[in-house]
Amino acid sequence: MTKEKQQKTSAEEELSKKDYSKHKKPKFRRQESWRYKRVTDVWRRPHGIDSKMRKKVKGWPPSPTIGYRSSKKTRGLHPSGFVETRVHSVEDLSKIDPELQAIRIGHTVGVRKRVEILALAGEKGIHVLNPRTVEEPEEFREVVEEEMDEEMKSLPEGETES
Repeated sequence: MTKEKQQKTSAEEELSKKDYSKHKKPKFRRQESWRYKRVTDVWRRPHGIDSKMRKKVKGWPPSPTIGYRSSKKTRGLHPSGFVETRVHSVEDLSKIDPELQAIRIGHTVGVRKRVEILALAGEKGIHVLNPRTVEEPEEFREVVEEEMDEEMKSLPEGETES
């Protein structure tokens, strides 16, 4: 077995371990956020002198510690196993490696450019993480509606298409 194959299999093992560790990691909640509406759920470190969470008392929610950290090989990867890269233009696709990277199209990208990016990504075999279906342009809808109206007019009176 070559070193490359060994590295690939170890990376696959790491990914499966990452999936497992994702299930193990709890959602860290701010102390007393479940008790008061004014306290948000966003994590803040407990500081109080008698704080049960700071003292890690049994029965209180866990705090983030180094033990919850994922391995270096898989840290920051998308669950699909690709490195996530944001794209805003067609030119950005030239810098993408289809075997290692997947793209996420920026939310400010319009429909026309999104269609171009999706088409080029399909040709190059690049995985798209947010391939939102694009609605038909208004001109196309108007043409279809006109054709439907013409069909309805061509039918004799009293008959409907079934």
